[in-house]
Amino acid sequence: MTRKFFLALSQSATLREFMERSPTARRLNRRFIAGVTLEEEIAACASLAEEGIWSTLDHLGENVTSLADGEAACAAYLQALDAIAARGLPASVSLKLTALGLELSEDAAVSHLCTLATRAKQIGSHVEIDMEDHRYTGTTVRIAEAVGRQTGVIRVAIQAYLLRTPADIARLNTAGVMVRLCKGAYTEPDTIALPTKRDVNAAYLSLAKQLLEDGTYPALATHDERMIEALLAHIREHAIPAERFEWEMLHGVRRDLQRDLVRRGYRVRVYVPYGAQWYRYFMRRLAERPANVWFLAKNLLR
Repeated sequence: MTRKFFLALSQSATLREFMERSPTARRLNRRFIAGVTLEEEIAACASLAEEGIWSTLDHLGENVTSLADGEAACAAYLQALDAIAARGLPASVSLKLTALGLELSEDAAVSHLCTLATRAKQIGSHVEIDMEDHRYTGTTVRIAEAVGRQTGVIRVAIQAYLLRTPADIARLNTAGVMVRLCKGAYTEPDTIALPTKRDVNAAYLSLAKQLLEDGTYPALATHDERMIEALLAHIREHAIPAERFEWEMLHGVRRDLQRDLVRRGYRVRVYVPYGAQWYRYFMRRLAERPANVWFLAKNLLR
């Protein structure tokens, strides 16, 4: 009930406009979002780097309504890549293809993605493509495969709960394209997604092992300690080197676990979003865990 409620609220344009303009709401979102400006984002990523934690910068935004907005998003990411290079940060960038104008022109979105991939390659970084809901899955996988083959610096988020995911991962592994495996952040119908948490967890473990054995530098995105320990046992059993993969987690979630994995010799990358268009992302984080709602309620009462 809580998950569906907050996901439904995330679609409200009126509430989004109010929240994104509210100074109080901005203060509350700082647990999950670095700030509004690139300077705030770089400061957060530099702080992580001091602890040996890598980062991926997400300039928040999706479903732009003009090609000019897609060009602006591309320009913002180019600025982020330049800032990464200037500071020498162990960082990449993460983006949604609809932020680059995918719904308006696939050619324009792909052109922007290639521009960013070229710049990322020049500075020794890479571009991560965030997965959106099922309407975009096939197109996103196809574009990621094509640009990934061409540039070698694309990693695409793939959601374990979708029934199509085993085939997508096999396809991307064959193409040598990097994958970030997550459980899934959208409410999808049972006809295309696994219906229960137990099924999703089992699928995640199976797919993660497949990526560890056959994938190209995968990222395993989870905060589930039981899942992590099960995968660590598999990693030890199969003598998989720590430099063959990364753990990926969210800014503001389980910093203790991030630090522990780094202490144990593993690579950890934190997804650090920033920008004025933070509302939808924030609501998805609230939908994921009741503890996040309790965090918000406590701060509202102060």
